[in-house]
Amino acid sequence: MNQGEQEQAAEATGVRSVRRALDILGLLTEDRPTVTLREIVDATGLAKTTAVRMVQTLEQCGLLWDTPAGYTAGPGLWRWAHLAHASWELPRGTRKLFQELAEERQETVNLFMLRGVSRVCVAQQESPQPLRHVVRVGDELPLWAGASSKILLRTAPDGLLHRIAVASPYGASHARQLRVWADSAAEHGFAVSRGERDEGLTAVAVPVTGRGGAVVASLSLSGPSHRFPESVLQGFVTALQDVARRMSDQGFDHPLSPRTPTK
Repeated sequence: MNQGEQEQAAEATGVRSVRRALDILGLLTEDRPTVTLREIVDATGLAKTTAVRMVQTLEQCGLLWDTPAGYTAGPGLWRWAHLAHASWELPRGTRKLFQELAEERQETVNLFMLRGVSRVCVAQQESPQPLRHVVRVGDELPLWAGASSKILLRTAPDGLLHRIAVASPYGASHARQLRVWADSAAEHGFAVSRGERDEGLTAVAVPVTGRGGAVVASLSLSGPSHRFPESVLQGFVTALQDVARRMSDQGFDHPLSPRTPTK
């Protein structure tokens, strides 16, 4: 093996180790705040000796913490969490707009932005009603369906639509439907979805534009379909457009803003 091949092999090993570490950390969720070594081995498929080495390294870096119940998020993640919160949190004025919109319309407010072939929730204000739709901030959802997807894809190149369609349950031919939806959203200034991703869920979305006038985010109201009859949709659209305009006027900016669709 020559030097170039050795460097490539070392790089591949390093990347694989990073992926394995992230897979282990990814096992921790709000519903499962601790995980045992056995659960790590079973979930990742790693050999026990490899899992032990990975866990020990994560412990040394402060990313995992050993407790009687198992391994949990370590204190090293706390600093990163604060950094992410400071970088991603919307301005206080914008958060107030979301709170007022959710209170006025009694539905959940979501802000989505484009990230590769997904849309990521960057902000949310939950509906005050007991039965409500909730997506956690940071969750990535597919772009092959949903009102927000139609808004975010309005200027997407054909190459991106093809990649999204191939990853969808409908196959490559779904790219044509995505284009129809995106064009319709661009023409009407809003988009609606009814049970496209989750049965019984309806969402209404409008675009948020950046300083250059390009669409940088999708602002939506979502909830149980029975609370979204045709008679209330225009009122939802008007309320969303008002908040989106005020966000744009304030100069909406976000770490994901520079990203644009690529072929």
